[in-house]
Amino acid sequence: MTQQPTTPHLDISGEHFRMDSEDVRKARATHWYARTDWGIAVLSYEDSSFLLKNPRLTQGSAKWPSQHGVFDGHFDRWWQKTLLVLEGDEHNRIRRLVNPAFSPRRIEPLHSRFQALAESLVDEWIDDGRTDFAGRFAAPYATRILCMILGIDERDWKKIHELASTIGLGLGITIQENIAQIDEAIVELTQYAESLVLSRRKSPQDDILSTLVETRDADAGKLSDQELINLIILLIFAGIDTTRNQLALAVEAFSKQPDQWEKLAADPDRYAAKAAEEALRINPIGRWISREAAETFQHKERTIEQGTTLHLFTMTSATDPAAFDDPDRIDLDAERAPHFAFGGGVHHCLGHFVARADIGVALTTLATRMTDLRLGEGAEWLPDSGNTGANKLPITFTPRS
Repeated sequence: MTQQPTTPHLDISGEHFRMDSEDVRKARATHWYARTDWGIAVLSYEDSSFLLKNPRLTQGSAKWPSQHGVFDGHFDRWWQKTLLVLEGDEHNRIRRLVNPAFSPRRIEPLHSRFQALAESLVDEWIDDGRTDFAGRFAAPYATRILCMILGIDERDWKKIHELASTIGLGLGITIQENIAQIDEAIVELTQYAESLVLSRRKSPQDDILSTLVETRDADAGKLSDQELINLIILLIFAGIDTTRNQLALAVEAFSKQPDQWEKLAADPDRYAAKAAEEALRINPIGRWISREAAETFQHKERTIEQGTTLHLFTMTSATDPAAFDDPDRIDLDAERAPHFAFGGGVHHCLGHFVARADIGVALTTLATRMTDLRLGEGAEWLPDSGNTGANKLPITFTPRS
């Protein structure tokens, strides 16, 4: 066995672990990686960028359930067949078939509906000067946009939001203690997806769901019924859970920088896209991207053995002072290197055009409607590992006149 250099250790499963802690900053300043109980944590921007493109690394999330004591069940069986963890020809075939459904050309016509939804949700509580942002904006906004895109009846939003939120617990470090309810949510969402496919076969519509069904029916054998169902579950879960939590994280970040919030409010058309990018860079929902070494290889002084799991820390790399000026602050006028909030390589997030669009619309709507944005008391945050976010996020503000 090759002798490895001594490096810092980070307890990323610990109850009090924080990505923005001094321990993580010191580890990044000391070395490009740290040791964890679940593999190597890659901390620097340079090394994250290089390793994301390394063909000797495969998607490393397939082991996530088993690493946390979950070895079978509805969630595990679904997870092992999701697009997120597939590799090679199987991954490329499904990705090639569904990519056109998520192109900017399909998403841009929906922007005005995103805007109208955001305005109507803000109208419900703007005069109060306070609200639970997670429950009264982020959750209905993310879920109803997903309904718009797929063509789901928006009246179902509370039901599918609850299911998506429960499945989202499967990507957190508390997966084992929540696995019974996660499995139940997979079963229920599978039945719901099957009913959606059946309805679109009978009555196709002008939506992404009909496009996916037609892809299966027009190219028999290329996308199986089970692959189609698995994909719809993934789109519902990922489309809701990630956007809802990312919006809460974005509001938390902007609440610390009122100057940038006011800059966005003063010129929303100019800064909408940059606001979304800076929020994704400085406070991403996915705290790391997992990869696995398909073969043994050398990176710098470290021999990475076959089967080693690497967690590329997205927040840590995107606030690396070696790659960014004033990295811990939002700067809407700065020219930044690309962040890794949407992953990279062949596993770059399928829905990144949708996420960028709906986050930009939400932030500009909020900024133009409220000032003096502050976090209130009683926020309830998920653990700061894996996927994170807020279950409850009280905010206070002054309505703009």
